[in-house]
Amino acid sequence: MKNVLVVSYSQSGQLADIVAALTRPLLEAGTGIRHEVLRPVPAFPFPWPFLAFFDVFPESVRLDPRPNQPLMLASGAEFDLVILAWPVWFLSPAQPVTAFLQSAEGKRLLAGKPVVSVVVCRNMWLAAFDTLKTLVAEAGGRLVDHVAFTDRSPSLATFITTPRWMLTGRRDRFLGLPPAGVDARQIAGAARFGNALADALARGEEKHGRPMLGGLRAVTVTPHLVLSERAGRRAFRVWSRLIHCCGRAGQWRRMPALMLFVLYLVAMILTVVPLNLILQRLAAPLLARRIAALVRHYEQPSGAGDARMIAHE
Repeated sequence: MKNVLVVSYSQSGQLADIVAALTRPLLEAGTGIRHEVLRPVPAFPFPWPFLAFFDVFPESVRLDPRPNQPLMLASGAEFDLVILAWPVWFLSPAQPVTAFLQSAEGKRLLAGKPVVSVVVCRNMWLAAFDTLKTLVAEAGGRLVDHVAFTDRSPSLATFITTPRWMLTGRRDRFLGLPPAGVDARQIAGAARFGNALADALARGEEKHGRPMLGGLRAVTVTPHLVLSERAGRRAFRVWSRLIHCCGRAGQWRRMPALMLFVLYLVAMILTVVPLNLILQRLAAPLLARRIAALVRHYEQPSGAGDARMIAHE
């Protein structure tokens, strides 16, 4: 029997539902599953108070997270595969996930092990995935697969529905806009990845270091977000340094800088984001080759193909 460690962090419960759907076929196949939920100290709130939501921004981008409670694992526990399920905070992995990957415990568990990444977010996961790949490699893990679940509603709608969900806990239809988050069909579809992993583990494919989830439409890269994320990441690094210089997390003396950052975000969403989309369309012939190369880069390792969908649904 193969043993799989699942490490996850979910605030709203959506990511937990996806993990449950993905691991159910593994359990039915007799795979040993150990699910560890990351618990930061102190815990992050949900729903978020307005200022608390933005106060995690600098440390998230700077990869300077608050610590987690120790995992409830027996000393020396070993696993054949690690599934890491994580959300995105400000174009970076959520702080509890960063803390796990930087910890001695995380490095021991990942050393030499194949890792499957499962990200759940609004729609911008590319920059955060670059960071996660680096953190997994530094921890000694081998990232063999990556699956992305995103909100498929129009981007302009999610600029309203996602913050509303984070700040109020409400994700229902609002002002004619669709519900926030990953839809039920996508969540149920996570089972195909569990089916494929169960088959791969039975054949010992996790030892080969090659993707096990190819042909299952593991990721869909939105071309117009590729360059937008890179620009946003650069701006976030500048703002995170500025706010960090004003004080530590929770200190009121950095609140004026945080409020300036909020105003910057609103202005960017209302002006720069639409303008950027227009400019990308105008420059599409010049940027096509570069964007196509970046799309291929971010589709790795599991790919956007769907040749095996029917066999594993």
